[in-house]
Amino acid sequence: MSRVFLDVAVKVALLVGLSSACAACTSTKTTPPEPVVKIVEVKVPVLRSCVPKTLGAAPSYVDSDAALRAAAGPEDRYQLVYAGRKQRIARAGEVEPVIAGCRD
Repeated sequence: MSRVFLDVAVKVALLVGLSSACAACTSTKTTPPEPVVKIVEVKVPVLRSCVPKTLGAAPSYVDSDAALRAAAGPEDRYQLVYAGRKQRIARAGEVEPVIAGCRD
């Protein structure tokens, strides 16, 4: 008879233990945390041209291949090359400040 009593006591103890464990799990019910909303300012660079609209197109240089071939002699070719060099120096004087401004 003590064996039957022991089996019943073990079953009752297991049943009480399981039911109290289940009751403990349901009693600690928590609500999920509220989502955190953050407003973040993101700065996005805006592409813009750094070349002013007043900068014209490249000029037609006087020392083109066709002009050099059509020159009468070496003196005329040298004069064309010299005139073309002066044009390029003037153009570089216009373009270099723009390039420097774009790098900043």
